[in-house]
Amino acid sequence: MRYDAIVVGAGHAGVEAALALARLGNDTLIVTLDKRSVSHMACNPNVGGTGKGHLVREVDALGGQMGLNADASLLQIKMLNKNKGAAVQSLRGQTDKEVYHENMLRTLLSQERLTLLEGECEDVLVEEGAVRGVVVDGESYEARAVVLCTGVYLSSRTITGEEIREAGPYGFANSAKLSSALLRKGLPLRRFKTGTPARVYADSIDYSVMEKEEGDYDINCFSFLTEGKLLEQEPCYLTYTNAETHRIIRENIDRAPLYNGTIHGVGPRYCPSIEDKVMRFADKERHQIFIEPEVKDGELMYVQGMSSSLPKDVQEAMYRTVKGLENVRFARYAYAIEYDCIDPLALSPSLEVKAISGLFSAGQFNGSSGYEEAAAQGLMSGINAARKLGGKPPFVLRRDQAYIGVLIDDLVTKGTNEPYRMMTARAEYRLSLRQDNADRRLTPLGREIGLVDDRRWQSYLARNEKKDAISAAFETSVPLKKVAALFREKGEEATVGMTIGEMLKRPFITAKDILPFLPESLRDSDLAEEAAVEVKYGGYLLKEQAFRAEARRMEERALPAETDYLSMENLRLEARQKLDKIRPMTLGQASRISGVSPADIAVLITYLIKTNK
Repeated sequence: MRYDAIVVGAGHAGVEAALALARLGNDTLIVTLDKRSVSHMACNPNVGGTGKGHLVREVDALGGQMGLNADASLLQIKMLNKNKGAAVQSLRGQTDKEVYHENMLRTLLSQERLTLLEGECEDVLVEEGAVRGVVVDGESYEARAVVLCTGVYLSSRTITGEEIREAGPYGFANSAKLSSALLRKGLPLRRFKTGTPARVYADSIDYSVMEKEEGDYDINCFSFLTEGKLLEQEPCYLTYTNAETHRIIRENIDRAPLYNGTIHGVGPRYCPSIEDKVMRFADKERHQIFIEPEVKDGELMYVQGMSSSLPKDVQEAMYRTVKGLENVRFARYAYAIEYDCIDPLALSPSLEVKAISGLFSAGQFNGSSGYEEAAAQGLMSGINAARKLGGKPPFVLRRDQAYIGVLIDDLVTKGTNEPYRMMTARAEYRLSLRQDNADRRLTPLGREIGLVDDRRWQSYLARNEKKDAISAAFETSVPLKKVAALFREKGEEATVGMTIGEMLKRPFITAKDILPFLPESLRDSDLAEEAAVEVKYGGYLLKEQAFRAEARRMEERALPAETDYLSMENLRLEARQKLDKIRPMTLGQASRISGVSPADIAVLITYLIKTNK
């Protein structure tokens, strides 16, 4: 059978890639081992988090599906880092994992020009350096574009103590044949590892001795299209490990696959197992453990913070030392999972495999971790596969345009030796790349690409108009009497009247404080917050803008694709080798390659001048 494009895998990357391809007018096949695993939340049942919430908003602003689907399945939502600056505030939502899966499966099945097929992809068909399709269960399917979104299923095995199974996450079947097929085609694969905590029965937990964690009822959800707040929310709970927990782990560390050599894959630095946390941070007396619902009114709870690959008897002993879990019953034990993934240095910034035209990849197959990172890459790979089919140039977001740009540039330029996780600290322009302005930054681009439909576009225009009106209203003068009354509430003194904008420049005045001074039609707390940030941080934003302009000049200096780096004797040997391997598109990208020094960049600039390029 023949299709325009084929997507292999229907996790968080695969669904975004397939939906983007189909919505852009391409007959698309999406292949999954089991339709029950479509957008399955094999690990934590939530969306967003520090840095990750930005990605969800950006996917939504471009016309992707994750934000809408998350909002339709939310159990709780909160703003992380509320007491810090706007640049590092991120949404995190607890979701009903079954509703999330069912909604996404329904979306796939109802999407025009998209076909879902259950089966195992065994090979990718390549002819004269270009992809020609895939082989599924022995049958060939032709396509001019293929997107690999295999997640953690490639030659995967799950590990719980001495118990090792050739399987994918949550007991699903793994992909047993594709890894060897990709290796035969010269793709550089590596072995990574991740893990997940136990699922325990909700009625076996004593919540009364834990700290109750409520959500935020006064904030907007992920999607810019979702109206209203989440008024009905489920609580989560906070508890801690203790000295006894740590003792049990240390006494059984020789049985930990992570420490006895059973696990060979490299695990995530920023989401370590509980045994790794205890051993690496021996001075810590306790570690946070969050008890979170997997579904609304469900029987199972997720024990966030206690991922492990220790044997089952050790898991039972250590879990039951935690306050509130003394009588806990296990529904599913924690496990680690090893899997194959590609070295992302083999990819171009469009997420196309450099060595095979028309072959794209996304998600955990690219060495990243997390649902949000996967969805962002899936959307971009789907867009670029569609543009490849249409004879259009790649769509590549810069680091100063989006967290998505930072994510992909980090992967394809710097590479990664461990599962990559997005964090706000990775974005040098994070004051401009806030989650509240993702639509302003990206929705016009999504409209130009063709993914932003009329409903989203009209919503975007209306939101912009209202936000601009709020900014204009900041020029309104407020009499001294009213200013003084507000300042007294804050323990401050005012001696003159001032505009709303001048009030906002005082550090103790918040966006909520000035809402009563706005016309009633403009009292939108989220838009007022966005407008207030631009006033409060106006000077810093101008400095960042100047820095971005200077950096963009280097970023826009293209390096010819045919450049022979190995023959440039003035470059250091390491720089020659790295540049030849990665083949950067611009001077800016070249400057971010590990092993390329400022002196090497000077050599490249001289080369461009001498060759008039």
